Amino acid sequence: MYRGDGEEVGTPARLVRETFELPPCGPDQMLAEPVFGCWEGNMDHGLTRKPIDICRHRGEDKVVVGNAGVIRITEVGRDVTRFSPGQHAIVFPSSVVDSFGYPEKMLGYDAAGTMGCLATKLLIREHEVVPVPEGTRFGLEQWAAFSVRYITAWANLELALGVLRLMVSEDECPTPHVWGWGGGTTFAELDLARRRGCVPVMISGHEGRLRAIEAAGIGALDRRQFNTLDFDESRFCTDVGYRRRYTQSEAAFLSQVVERTKGQGVHIFVDYMGSPLLRLTLKAIGRVGVVTTAGWKEGMVINFLRASECIERRQHVHTHYARYAQGLAAVEYAERTGWVPQLDEPVTRFDDVQALADRFHAGQTGFFPVYSVNPE
Repeated sequence: MYRGDGEEVGTPARLVRETFELPPCGPDQMLAEPVFGCWEGNMDHGLTRKPIDICRHRGEDKVVVGNAGVIRITEVGRDVTRFSPGQHAIVFPSSVVDSFGYPEKMLGYDAAGTMGCLATKLLIREHEVVPVPEGTRFGLEQWAAFSVRYITAWANLELALGVLRLMVSEDECPTPHVWGWGGGTTFAELDLARRRGCVPVMISGHEGRLRAIEAAGIGALDRRQFNTLDFDESRFCTDVGYRRRYTQSEAAFLSQVVERTKGQGVHIFVDYMGSPLLRLTLKAIGRVGVVTTAGWKEGMVINFLRASECIERRQHVHTHYARYAQGLAAVEYAERTGWVPQLDEPVTRFDDVQALADRFHAGQTGFFPVYSVNPE
């Protein structure tokens, strides 16, 4: 994608397919061929230039996006010690990290000079990939979908559940109620919560996603049965009809919370949506609970009453992807237990990636929209 002129914010840019030359592989780099990629929310953010124009942010005229996928390594620099030509690896896009190893800038997004998977060849460094398990029983397209969504979910639930356990022990709350709305990352996180003894519920208004939720053993709640759940404070104050519809929908939703949690309320609410749903998220959480996020799809700025959050002992957890050790742990657990994505739509050909981007922006894809680049 190319740099915008400042007037296209919110209107998706078009992907441009063109030939370019890579520099020689540096001593700490690897030359690789993307095999499969997975379309991520951050790619849509990049194309719509919200919250930033990543090209301008990086000081570059164009950026190759795509920071989730599986690559086949073809050449390694002299300082590379953990990977070899012919090996497959999962993209781990924490390109720039802090002194603790937490990511600050992401490969194929806001990290200057990096390339994503929307290219037939790329240069990448050791700390930007983790190995595909040797002899894996899962497909490379599944590991491509795992790359960002599942590792994000692993790190986020690890912290959220840890915070909950600092407040209430397993003896006091053996089966926490964990709810969420969002997409593939929320789905992965709720499936992980289920495997760890929690009682998960996911809210969706997408027929195909509801089927996938139920098939995974997660409680499904159809959002379409509620008139409106998005909260708009200005409309709530000025539009009587909207206020009536919203109040009715809120009451109906909270009655589902009471029924499904047997009056306890939600212990951990995974909210990757943001400001339009935060009011309802906070009302759904019972006394002593956690609201957790690693994203902001529908709004970056949130408001809440600090006194209420203190009194109710509600903790707010914010994460951004993961540390390298968490990525390794997530992959090991996935291979051992089967916590991997089941693809819910056909793999898109590389030639048709623009159509995939359009469908994703319109909310018409499944949880795991995988595309092929250099299939085996």
